[in-house]
Formats: sequence, C-alpha cells, structure tokens
Amino acid sequence: MEEVTVSINGQITDGNSAKVPVLDHGFLFGEGIYETLRTYNHQPFLLDRHLDRLRVSADGIGLSVPLTDQEFIQRIEATMARSNVSIERYIRLLITRGVGELNYDPLLCKNPTVVIIIKPHPETAAKILERGITIVVSSILRNHPRSVNPRIKSNNLLNNALAMQEALRNGADEALMHNHRGEIAECAQANLFIVRDGEAITPSIETGLLEGVTRNFIFEVGHTIGIPVRSDVLHDSDLETADEIFITSSTREVLPVTTVDGRPVGKGLPGPITQNLADAFRLKADQLTRS
Repeated sequence: MEEVTVSINGQITDGNSAKVPVLDHGFLFGEGIYETLRTYNHQPFLLDRHLDRLRVSADGIGLSVPLTDQEFIQRIEATMARSNVSIERYIRLLITRGVGELNYDPLLCKNPTVVIIIKPHPETAAKILERGITIVVSSILRNHPRSVNPRIKSNNLLNNALAMQEALRNGADEALMHNHRGEIAECAQANLFIVRDGEAITPSIETGLLEGVTRNFIFEVGHTIGIPVRSDVLHDSDLETADEIFITSSTREVLPVTTVDGRPVGKGLPGPITQNLADAFRLKADQLTRS
C-alpha cells in the first residue's frame, strides 16, 4: 500500500492508524466538503483558489470552517513534512460536520473535523497521454441543483461514484453526465471541454456543475497562448461534431479524450489544441510554483 500521511484536527499519523469517530456526521450522513489538489515543485498548486472554493462549499451546507487560510497552510506543510515522499504529492482537504447525535440537527455538532490526506502523486503515464482516454455517457444524471447542488464539493459522492462505476463496468476511463434537462454537465471526476474550429468550449455554470479550479485556470492558459476558451450549453450533438475533446482536473491536468461511447473523436488521436493547452498548463504550473 502506498504511503499515506493524515492529519486529523492537527494530529498527524499514518493512513492505517488514522481514525475518525463513527458518530462523526461526515461518516453517518456524508455531511462534509473537500478539495483535491496536487503539488508542482513540491508546492501546493492554486491552493488559494481551492481554499476559496472550500469556503463556498462550506457556506452551501451551513458549515463553519474552523481554520484560517494561513492555519490550513501550516497544517498542510506540517503534514507534508511528515510524509516521506520524494515525488510530487496529492493533497486532499476535508471538513465534516463533526461528532454529534444520531439526528440531522447541526447545532448538536459542536466542532467540525478537519482532515488532511497526503500521498504520492504519480504523473499520468505517457501511453495514456499518447492515446487519450475513453469516456461513456452515463445513465446517471448529475444532481439537480435543488437537490444537492453540484457547486458544493460534497464528501457525499454517491452520485459521482455510481456514474463512475457504470463507466468502469463498460471498460471506460470516465463517465460523462447530463443534467436534468439533457444537457451535458460534466464528468464524474472532471470537467469536460470540446474543441471546434480552434476554440475550446466547456459547459456553462448554469448547466449545473462543479466550477473546477483547473477548468477556470484553462481560460487563463488559453488567453496566454492565444486559444479562445469559452463556456456554453452543450448537447450530445456537440460531442459528435467536436474536432477534439479533453477533460480537466487538478490531478489529471489536461487529458485528451479520443473515444466517446465507442466512437472516435476526430481522428481518434489527441489533437493539437488539447496538446497545446496541456503543454502551456504544465509550463504555467511550473512557473507559478518554482521558488
């Protein structure tokens, strides 16, 4: 098992020894929020943006964030210092409602639980970058915004997990989900972009999706290298006419999609716009984290 280092309310231990009480509402009811990010040059990338989104998610479920940004940074640094990892790191930040009674009253949970998980982050294999990944359109709909709003990055990931499990059963690497109107929303673990006529287009926020930190960063990357990036409402027909498709996430960066539901995208190979954005993304990440 890979090395995992965990901080629970400031107490650092290894992954196997880390424990959260069973009466924690994060365990009982999935009441909690999280962020996932990675390091470049051993520095957490876009941490300020992830912490901003963490607080937005906390507001969405009426959860108090017990740490300042500087306190989060100190805890992350302390946990990383205990992590005997020489390669880049994966970082997961979680806050749960905390320990309380077996009911839904948040006032009975006095202290939120703050967890930081650090583990090695292996880079995406070269063969995956060369051939791209395959996705399938899932039968599982993305949460209706009036149910559990997808803009809340919730620990309760059953919606995403069911879609991803369906994809895995079908031999795919990722699941693409529609919203309740049949519009394309996002993937189970990533945001989606199509490329058409040299322009990268991603589903709009109004579609009902998680506003990805990497998704938003791609707008900046595209501006830097002269590739137009915008958002719009997308449908299945847009998948069929796309020249290229790619996904974005904090851990997978910019990853080409070469097959959708068994059909090749474009020429069935990673395209030049995707490649240029991926290269520029990594260059910018390196520049921003190099001391």
